[in-house]
Amino acid sequence: MIQTTDTDVLIIGSGAAGLSLALALADQAKVIILSKAQIDSGSSQYAQGGISAVLGKNDTLESHVEDTLNAGAGLCDPDIVNFTVEQGAERIAWLIKQNIQFTQASDSKDNCNYHLTREGGHSHRRVIHADDATGRAVVSSLSLKVNAHPNIRFIDNNIAIDLITGSSARCLGSYILNLNTGKVIVIRAKFVVLATGGAGKAYLYTSNPDVSTGDGIAMAWRAGCRVANMEFIQFHPTCLYHPNAKSFLISEAVRGEGGKLQLADGSSFMERYDSRAELAPRDIVARAIDNEMKCLGDDNVFLNITHKPKSFIIKHFPNIYKRCLSLGIDMAHQSIPVVPAAHYTCGGVMTNRQGRTDLEGLYAIGEVAFTGLHGANRMASNSLLECLVFGHSASLDILTKLKDAPPLSNVPGWDESRVTDSDEEVVVAHNWDELRRFMWDYVGIVRSTKRLQRAKRRVDLLRSEIQEYYSHFCVTNDLLELRNLSLVADLIIRSAQLRHESRGLHYTLDYPEQSSIAQNTILTP
Repeated sequence: MIQTTDTDVLIIGSGAAGLSLALALADQAKVIILSKAQIDSGSSQYAQGGISAVLGKNDTLESHVEDTLNAGAGLCDPDIVNFTVEQGAERIAWLIKQNIQFTQASDSKDNCNYHLTREGGHSHRRVIHADDATGRAVVSSLSLKVNAHPNIRFIDNNIAIDLITGSSARCLGSYILNLNTGKVIVIRAKFVVLATGGAGKAYLYTSNPDVSTGDGIAMAWRAGCRVANMEFIQFHPTCLYHPNAKSFLISEAVRGEGGKLQLADGSSFMERYDSRAELAPRDIVARAIDNEMKCLGDDNVFLNITHKPKSFIIKHFPNIYKRCLSLGIDMAHQSIPVVPAAHYTCGGVMTNRQGRTDLEGLYAIGEVAFTGLHGANRMASNSLLECLVFGHSASLDILTKLKDAPPLSNVPGWDESRVTDSDEEVVVAHNWDELRRFMWDYVGIVRSTKRLQRAKRRVDLLRSEIQEYYSHFCVTNDLLELRNLSLVADLIIRSAQLRHESRGLHYTLDYPEQSSIAQNTILTP
């Protein structure tokens, strides 16, 4: 008999979006948070820079809105941008009540008790932070609150396989694989929330943790939800380039505090690409670095902040300094080797401002969702803000509907009677490697029609092989992640093929100009 668990709200994902939503719901609802690893395994944990919000006396909501719209290259939804920015200070105040220890200001020139830094695309200092490990501070503090709440149950080492709809037009829960036992269980829920993050692991080089495999986007698509703007994959300009430094970011705040990008000979180059130089939006900086590397045949460029005092560097970037030093790089005296890496999925599952998707009872918040906030390029430090704002908004909507939600109904069981254990796990590993390499080569920072056609042919073949494998063998974590990643890769490629222009994060050699008409790319199952 398959194990079945019931709850009011099932939240799939344990980053800032999922944790903040759970705490907002838990006084009035039973909540289960599902994580396929530990509670701190998601991308939120690795967010270094901070959270953008209008807190300084010289800053304005209008300026934050304008900066976000400019970074988004004409594709942001102005109503959603205003909706998000207006709540910034309130969400920060909520975090402070949750005991997040933000870095204090050494002076009061911004009329703010906390130190505010500036990052690419921002016209003012408006990024509040906890040293250079803001995500870790947020996740650790919220985790303590979650674990202490009697109405919240946290389940780790379990991966969602698919959403359950049965014969209804409503999400009824999810099939779950327990990674400890290998058994499939069912969680029935009145409401299901996807807070699963992005899909950076579709690329060979990424700043994302191993869990970022596009699970929520893939599950929502298979359940009949539309996705939008999947072609806009943000590449963070400065990931540490070192054989022993997997996925370690050098925060944009290093450039915000005066760090200069340089070539191997020590010359700077960003001034040739944009008048804002190192403080240009991420798409511009990443393309500039990519172009310089290709022109020179270099494997990386360098980020230099040695003109700042060592005490300043250690105070503002203690974790980055420590990590670099452990690899033999003293950033107070040496330039840091950096390279762009896949960082953020700007598109995702289409939602409204309450986080509702096309499927009744299913919500999506955070990086997994497409809200219209980021447009064609996310501005730095708007991501954690989005998690908090839409987590709060979704909680209000769910609580208003909870009393009138239909009772939990019977769901179809999980049938694995006709499958066997695989004796060829090497197939999964090989397909995973092939996928990430051709996505990097053909669907990366600079694209072309031919490159996208090559990628589409390969992903079609790969998906057919994976589906055959999925149909005949028992599910495993690696197989489920590969199945999801291959689907998301296909959605990225298809979206990129439909955009016959260069805009924001999507740059193609065949259509280098930006169209006069700004349109979202919407795919329907």
